[in-house]
Amino acid sequence: MPFKYPLVLFQNRKPDRVATLDEYRESGGYEALEKFIGGGISPKEVIRLVTESGLLGRGGAGFPAGMKWAAVPDSSPFPRYLVANSDEMEPGTFKDRMLLHVDPHCVIEGMALAAYSFSGSKAFFFVRPSYESSAAILERELENARKAGFLGNRILGTDFSFDIVVHRSGGRYICGEASALLNAIMGKRPNPVKPPPYPTEKGLWEKPTVVNNVETLANVPHILRNGPEWFKSLSATEHGAGTKIYGISGRVSRPGAVELPIGTRLSEIIDLHCGGMASGSKFKACLPGGASTRFLTPEHYDIPMDFEDLKKIGNRLGTAAIMVFDQNTCLLGATLNLMEFFARESCGWCTPCREGLPYMRDLLWRIENGEGKEEFIPNLRMLCKQVWNSYCALAPGAAEPVISLLDFFEDEVRQHISEKGCPFHAKADH
Repeated sequence: MPFKYPLVLFQNRKPDRVATLDEYRESGGYEALEKFIGGGISPKEVIRLVTESGLLGRGGAGFPAGMKWAAVPDSSPFPRYLVANSDEMEPGTFKDRMLLHVDPHCVIEGMALAAYSFSGSKAFFFVRPSYESSAAILERELENARKAGFLGNRILGTDFSFDIVVHRSGGRYICGEASALLNAIMGKRPNPVKPPPYPTEKGLWEKPTVVNNVETLANVPHILRNGPEWFKSLSATEHGAGTKIYGISGRVSRPGAVELPIGTRLSEIIDLHCGGMASGSKFKACLPGGASTRFLTPEHYDIPMDFEDLKKIGNRLGTAAIMVFDQNTCLLGATLNLMEFFARESCGWCTPCREGLPYMRDLLWRIENGEGKEEFIPNLRMLCKQVWNSYCALAPGAAEPVISLLDFFEDEVRQHISEKGCPFHAKADH
């Protein structure tokens, strides 16, 4: 049996249902809200404690949460907005959905405390349309929170008023990019917008707006209730802080979402918490943080899964969505599958992304289907560099699995070219 670490975000996890408001309160829920908002503690103290905790954004970028809230100038106009980003449309990523189906009130309380830190009065919970069950759960529990006095006008009898609206997305991957997300909420075409100004200065309807990931916000009540040092102590590495929800899919015995100390080694996640590789499977590679990260190889099997250690090898933790591939997987085919997604989801706003991603997809398709040529390999490397000239991070992220395919598995790509087709399909036919 795997070692059981203390659970924070999943402490109220039930096998077949969502934790209730009463169950959340029994575990300490809303104590932080009562202490800080109800007790009139300064919003600046919320920012200070979250900053000292080392909480980094869990949506992929890893930006310090407290620093983002502090970026809202004191002189900013009102109203000020908060957005919880649960677009979560990248292949392999499902942690936010799991969190909402486990304990939605830790997200709701976290949103209220985050908004309090910069005097936000309204929040939008941005959720992808295929997450209708998550949206329904949240709307039900928001109403329960209002009845209990934790949301709405004059929360707990104070001067602070705050409420949350569930916003169902139109359903495109680009909407997960913060500035495109804000355009989508305002009913505009969801194109990304380059700063300055930053959303914390001018966001929704030209007013200050903070965008945070759902998992980031869920950590806030626990930090304020237990303190920054406690949060840091949860990490498996000295430079990390807190726990992390790892979403594991692919060729493992027990795929799913597990909460572990951030920095838990990849080998431990797979061998202990996922029951090892699936029967007959041997670890070949994985994407550590979703579709827009680089492949990890057996050489990296013991790497600590945190922001800093993956950064040292030129990779990213991203959303910690670990997609595991075995020796029978054609990684060129897997990369092509991802590129089909990224090319389709380009908003078309800039040329490198609009034209570059379909070109990369076409070259990969031709190699996979027996039409590959030797010059396609340097062409793909050139395109991986060119898409970094795009307007937002979608295209550079899409290039990550491609460049790592060529860096670590170029022999496999060349084999497709020399054999004029996929060698893995040939093995399957026999």
